[in-house]
Amino acid sequence: MPKSKIIVCIPARYGSTRFRGKVLAKDTGKFLIQHVYEQACLAKLPDRVIIAADDKRIADAAKSFGADCIMTSPDCASGTDRIAEAIKKLEDRGLRTEDGKQKTEDGRQRTEKKRYYPLNADDIIINLQADEPEIDPANIDAVAKLLLEDQKSRPHALLRKAKQWGAKIKNQNYGMATLVAEFDNESQIADPNIVKVIACSVQRTADSKKLKTQNSTLKTDCGIAIYFSRSVIPYNREQGGIGEKSHYLRHLGIYSYRKDFLLKITKLPQTPLEKIEKLEQLRAIENGFGILIAKVKHTCNGIDTPEQYAEFVKRYSHRE
Repeated sequence: MPKSKIIVCIPARYGSTRFRGKVLAKDTGKFLIQHVYEQACLAKLPDRVIIAADDKRIADAAKSFGADCIMTSPDCASGTDRIAEAIKKLEDRGLRTEDGKQKTEDGRQRTEKKRYYPLNADDIIINLQADEPEIDPANIDAVAKLLLEDQKSRPHALLRKAKQWGAKIKNQNYGMATLVAEFDNESQIADPNIVKVIACSVQRTADSKKLKTQNSTLKTDCGIAIYFSRSVIPYNREQGGIGEKSHYLRHLGIYSYRKDFLLKITKLPQTPLEKIEKLEQLRAIENGFGILIAKVKHTCNGIDTPEQYAEFVKRYSHRE
């Protein structure tokens, strides 16, 4: 069986509502998106890291630090849609001829061998947010591994009597995966800006030291997402809302997709719950597709505001 290609794609939009142009903020001496790109390049499993931009200013910045950037429409509805467009453009540069050149649809010859990158249906595309400069590279490997190998499931503490205990999950049946983590405190659980997830199984935390090669075993169990919400889920009736902290999982905004699934899911219309919660992963669940999850230790908050960026700059300067 051929080795799956793994591509990290960073969707970058200039017109952020709360912090316009944040991906080009440069108070550290590096663009914000450059920090994200460099963290992605530290992951062990990806074959390639690309940026999907909606603005020439982002493309120019990417070129300045040597990143591969693909221009996409400013009208993309979501980061996932932007990635799907970038992946199609990555593949559809033209048809390679026997002499290594390419033939465009009008039959003309042009040499763009370097830019031709055919992908298979099961190759893996990772959606990495452009505003997470402190992403742990091991988390990128972890979300890729979920689609590379069969996993052993282990139920959440609330579901220890469930039949899924110890069941083997055939990951070939899943086209999408993501990561979760434990909460630090109850105030995070109540925060609608931090997405909660409930699952039919949960797992031991992934050990990043085990994530060395594509053929290695991910020493963790995994689960299957039931629902994502900005509300408190599960709701503890006896305690009037939030119960024991260990019963809650926070969602981390990183995804892996099989290429064909990515192209399929982005062609589907938005679903009712997706529109209500403003969570695009619900489109998959509402259409009956399962989402694999794994729990990791290290979390980082994305940068949504100038104040959050200033805090990141302080942390970065202290590390230098």
